[in-house]
Amino acid sequence: MRVLVTGGAGFIGSHLVGSLLERGDAVRVLDNFATGRRANVAPFADDVELIEGDIRSFERVTHAVDGCDAILHQAALPSVPRSVQDPLTSNETNVTGTLNVLLAARDHNVGRVVYASSSSVYGPGADGGLAAKHERMPALPISPYATGKLACEGYARSFHRVYGLQTVALRYFNVFGPGQDPDSEYAAVIPRFIGSLLEERAPTVFGDGTQSRDFTFVGNVVAANLLALEATDVCGQAFNIACGERVTLNQLLDVLRELIGTDVEAIHDQPRAGEIEHSLADLTAAREVLGYAPDVSLRDGLERTVERFRALAGSESAPVAVRAGWA
Repeated sequence: MRVLVTGGAGFIGSHLVGSLLERGDAVRVLDNFATGRRANVAPFADDVELIEGDIRSFERVTHAVDGCDAILHQAALPSVPRSVQDPLTSNETNVTGTLNVLLAARDHNVGRVVYASSSSVYGPGADGGLAAKHERMPALPISPYATGKLACEGYARSFHRVYGLQTVALRYFNVFGPGQDPDSEYAAVIPRFIGSLLEERAPTVFGDGTQSRDFTFVGNVVAANLLALEATDVCGQAFNIACGERVTLNQLLDVLRELIGTDVEAIHDQPRAGEIEHSLADLTAAREVLGYAPDVSLRDGLERTVERFRALAGSESAPVAVRAGWA
């Protein structure tokens, strides 16, 4: 099939592009390179149709969607802290941009849209997040980013119910892996920690480090997207995509210190606004309906990620996509 990957030059998007090409699909990428990198799609230059544009432009989205059989909608302005600082731009990109994608998909008879949602839609939970989060529990987001992601799920569900468009939402839990940018102001915690430890710099932990997450290797997320493209009886629904394993930031640092071979201690700063204390996924629905299983464990994923970061240490000219393993 011909698949459009919005945000295909980003971390997760570029992994998806590589996997789609490997299985023989024709791939089109839409990206404005606000957070994605040209180097991430450089290894696929001869095999991918690249359209440069912003999902906030309905004209560019319509152009990109035309002729596609399916869409993996990854494009977004990520980061809870970024959304707290600038909720308007976050909403315009994530909500209005997603609405543009859904409208264009409806108008061009796209077969299915798989939407990248977020575990942040759940909010802290009644017990502070200690219990595993399942898709039937109330979603109570506390950050502008999370609120926008939930709104997009609502749009996807309504487009299925009202217009018959096949939509599936995947709620990602803290994705990490090769190719993730450690240098961004809004970088995720694992690449920041790895980058610091490899350079023998003290990593910064926001809070006391007892907060916990369900960290999810990017290969598991790719597998979930491919399943969501083909699965039956899934439209209009949302599914947790994670490892189903809880780890605190302090535990994470211990594992990374062991893998890297350093004893550098962390420094602590104030917790960041809008972030939740604990997050753990219940994967029952994803297993039973999508057929999803996290093949790569947290430790295996961390080993692969550290190995790739090490391979590129000191090589600033190397394309970021090399970290993804596609080059």
